[in-house]
Amino acid sequence: MKAGSGTLIINIMSEGKAESYEGVYQCTARNERGAAISNNIVVRPSRSPLWTKEKLEPITLRNGQSLVLPCRPPIGLPPAIIFWMDNSFQRLPQSERVSQGLNGDLYFSNVLPEDTREDYICYARFNHTQTIQQKQPISVKVLSVDELNDTIAANLSDTEFYAKSSRERPPTFLTPEGSKSTKEELRGNVLSLECIAEGLPTPIIYWTKEDGILPPNRTFYRNFKKTLQITQVSEADSGNYQCIAKNTLGTIHHTISVTVKAAPYWIMAPQNLVLSPGENGTLICSANGDPKPRINWLMNGVPIEITPDDPSRKIDGDIIIFSNVQERSSAVYQCNASNEYGYLLANAFVNVLAEPPRILTPENTLYQVIANRPAMLDCAFFGSPLPTIEWFKGAKGSALHEDIYVLHENGTLEIPVAQKDSTGTYTCVARNKLGMAKNEVHLEVKDPTRIIKQPEYAVVQRGSTVSFECKVKHDHTLVPTVTWLKDNNELPNDERFSVDGDQLVVTDVGDHDSGTYTCVANTTLDMVSASAVLSVVDVPNPPFDLELTDQQDKSVQLSWTPGDDNNSPITKFIIEYEDAMHEAGLWHHQAEVSGTQTTAELKLSPFVNYSFRVLAVNSIGRSLPSEASEQYLTKAAEPDNNPTAVEGLGSEPDNLVITWKPLNGFESNGPGLQYKVSWRQKDGDDEWTSVVVANVSKYIVSGTPTFVPYLIKVQALNDVGFAPEPAVVLGHSGEDLPMVAPGNVHVNVVNSTLAEVHWDPVPLKSIRGHLQGYRIYYWKASQRNRRHLEKKILTFQGSKTHGMLPGLEPFSHYTLNVRVVNGKGEGPASPDRVFHTPEGVPSAPSSLKIVNPTLDSLTLEWDPPSHPNGILTEYTLKYQPINSTHELGPLVDLKIPANKTRWTLKNLNFSTRYKFYLSAHTAAGLGSQITEEAMTTVDEAMASRQVDIATQGWFIGLMCAVALLILILLIVCFIRRNKGGKYPVKEKEDAHADPEIQPMKEDDGTFGEYSDAEDHKPLKKGSRTPSDRTVKKEDSDDSLVDYGEGVNGQFNEDGSFIGQYSGKKEKEPAEGNESSEAPSPVNAMNSFV
Repeated sequence: MKAGSGTLIINIMSEGKAESYEGVYQCTARNERGAAISNNIVVRPSRSPLWTKEKLEPITLRNGQSLVLPCRPPIGLPPAIIFWMDNSFQRLPQSERVSQGLNGDLYFSNVLPEDTREDYICYARFNHTQTIQQKQPISVKVLSVDELNDTIAANLSDTEFYAKSSRERPPTFLTPEGSKSTKEELRGNVLSLECIAEGLPTPIIYWTKEDGILPPNRTFYRNFKKTLQITQVSEADSGNYQCIAKNTLGTIHHTISVTVKAAPYWIMAPQNLVLSPGENGTLICSANGDPKPRINWLMNGVPIEITPDDPSRKIDGDIIIFSNVQERSSAVYQCNASNEYGYLLANAFVNVLAEPPRILTPENTLYQVIANRPAMLDCAFFGSPLPTIEWFKGAKGSALHEDIYVLHENGTLEIPVAQKDSTGTYTCVARNKLGMAKNEVHLEVKDPTRIIKQPEYAVVQRGSTVSFECKVKHDHTLVPTVTWLKDNNELPNDERFSVDGDQLVVTDVGDHDSGTYTCVANTTLDMVSASAVLSVVDVPNPPFDLELTDQQDKSVQLSWTPGDDNNSPITKFIIEYEDAMHEAGLWHHQAEVSGTQTTAELKLSPFVNYSFRVLAVNSIGRSLPSEASEQYLTKAAEPDNNPTAVEGLGSEPDNLVITWKPLNGFESNGPGLQYKVSWRQKDGDDEWTSVVVANVSKYIVSGTPTFVPYLIKVQALNDVGFAPEPAVVLGHSGEDLPMVAPGNVHVNVVNSTLAEVHWDPVPLKSIRGHLQGYRIYYWKASQRNRRHLEKKILTFQGSKTHGMLPGLEPFSHYTLNVRVVNGKGEGPASPDRVFHTPEGVPSAPSSLKIVNPTLDSLTLEWDPPSHPNGILTEYTLKYQPINSTHELGPLVDLKIPANKTRWTLKNLNFSTRYKFYLSAHTAAGLGSQITEEAMTTVDEAMASRQVDIATQGWFIGLMCAVALLILILLIVCFIRRNKGGKYPVKEKEDAHADPEIQPMKEDDGTFGEYSDAEDHKPLKKGSRTPSDRTVKKEDSDDSLVDYGEGVNGQFNEDGSFIGQYSGKKEKEPAEGNESSEAPSPVNAMNSFV
């Protein structure tokens, strides 16, 4: 026995023969608490005996007879595995006719001559000893009719022997025999039922179960359906099974009655008991089987019937009842359940123990779970009597109850749905009458890991780049790892695959990259994943294996094999053809069929050497063309069509040119293509004149009258025959110039730029061609240059007899004539007609400029209109001032004689911008106007005075004093304010007022209020104070409205006094007179304030 364990080692290699150790072994383990025993262990040596020597006679039989070759292997341990082979160790082929039975015999339903051989050998393989035993070879000879004729001709006629050897027969069973048999099998084993039949033809085997169906998931057919196997059989599989053998001559049945027995199996095995002194308990040993097993109890390996009596123990069949146990009642009890098919043995330790509670779970164990998932907090405990378990949360929490929590018998506390507020410390308390124990564990609930941006299904074309995005949100205390998988495996080791942050990028995508890509985000507590499918698509591969079948004169069937659709279904096939005879190298569209078809019936034309190719089309595009099919030359035939676009037009007045669009080589339908051209006058009684010409596109008929209608037809023909009768086309012989001019031409003048012309139509016969319209030539009369007149032309299509002449110049003399036009050209001109256009309004004056600006005057000069369109009667001059905000003032209107081109305006405001509008008049009215702006000059004396004041020393000193005064006032105001009082700024300013520089309000002469806003705005270019030396009060009530020294002060537009903090000069150049303006005293004072 191995030291330190109960293992028994038997070394048969060095300690005698294996047979000497054969027997039943049982292990017993014993201590002061009792003895436990093991199941019986049967030890038997393996055996692989030899076949007994026997002499096997050769077997001779007729063709079609049945045959059974017995194996009868020696009985070994474990049983041998049987198989049949030949001398070359090749397994013999088996079929529905020849097969091996469960007993190892080889069955022939009927023999054939090819079954003749001398080496039918049965082998038995003993796996445990790794040996193979061989039976003596069996010789089988199947005699045919010819082989028997020579030996038994005297006793048996050929006819009789042939009838007996080849006679077909209904099935009969080789095994099992008879019509009924029985079979027993143990519960849980594999049930194997076998039926092998002979007959000619070879019978087919079927299986059914009476009053039931075969279990679908546990039923299997072996040996060409001759063996029925049912795995894991149970009592429900008992019943009658029927095998049916059938051939063309009949059917037979065999019924196998199956009974399923059962070795004992546990319903409830006895469990260990831990009891404290004085407690009660039970041991239950419940087993089942067929037949019903017997229950025997043992205590410490000894039958309980011969053990000392124990008043605390009572045996009731398969139950032992303990009451008021004491420590001496501790023992190991064995339950033995047995029947004829086996036995069960189980040990149960009854331990009578008095122990205070102990908690086995380590202290301060930390549990981490994901929110909204169950949390299991362990509290493994031990104690006797069995302790009661309570759980508490927090330091002063009350006991947790099962309305929210689940308390398991093993002490585990289950929180079915853990939330963030479930985080905390939990205390497990175990109590029995001998004491109490407690243990604290800690729970942390983490936010679940989520994929907030999942990869999306992608369809990309081969060779492109695709990316999948996977954004993960997780608990900040957990560190996720993101892994990408392809088809649930690692990504290929390929540089085309790269992971960049949240994205998986695959470049140069190929077909093998198709599949399912999965983003897996793992933390120590949870795992989430999201998948997307990548479909790599491309144009289809070209079709192949083109084949022409059913070749007719005008049709053929084309078939092909589609290429790979590259993950995008083929929607259609395009069939193209090449005519190697007429247009070699050019492919033309033949037909289209749906993407589900692989054949097409093609209509053909005669006398064409066809080759075909096929293109596949899917949503991505077209495939490359397939290889060309074999060539197919169709027979010649007469043309199916005649030439198109037949016309008859003359190129000269005495001919008729007949043209047409020739047939192409594909349409010729045969060799020797020609055309039969026919014509006759439409209005005459002449017969058709015809001529046959070669494959050309034109024929000229000479000597025709001018512009006469002809009927024309052109018919195709070739060496086989004529095309159908052609359609008749109307044509005309050649045109000539018209002979007559339009008459009765007169003109109606509509207005100064439009006139209407009328004329009488020309007789049709004199037109001598197709009337295309009438053409009007007109020109303006000029006294200066009559040789170079600019003539204008207007053409009016069709047979119109009037037309409008637009775009005429007013107050002008015009001349016109009219001519008729046909396809050859123009006819003679009508007599000239002269008309006059009335006066119109003039154009704007050609130019306008302002010269010599002064303080109060401006001089205007202009040029007359370039197009007076009549006699000028006067000019209208309008003007108005523009203030500094670009607003327009009142409009002044003047009339100026027509002979004037210069005018001076006086008494204007100085330094003021004006806008001028000038237009001319004729008797027809007022013409367009020209505009211009200019301004008067500034007062030089005023500007000079402003500069002088700004540079005077007294002025600078005054400004410094004002600044100092204001600083003192601000300091006093700050002190008063800190004391809680209000400082009246007005009183201080009155006490130190300087009437020469302080601005006054218009109503009461007081100072304006202080303001922190910067209200001073620089003057806009061109703005000036009005000549009355006043400033408008617009936005602020603190504006200055008057300045007493007569200086034209430069104030803001709102006249504000406070807010400007710099004395920066402003230059305002006036138009035509630039000057520099110094800041006024008021502006300077503003800068100090």
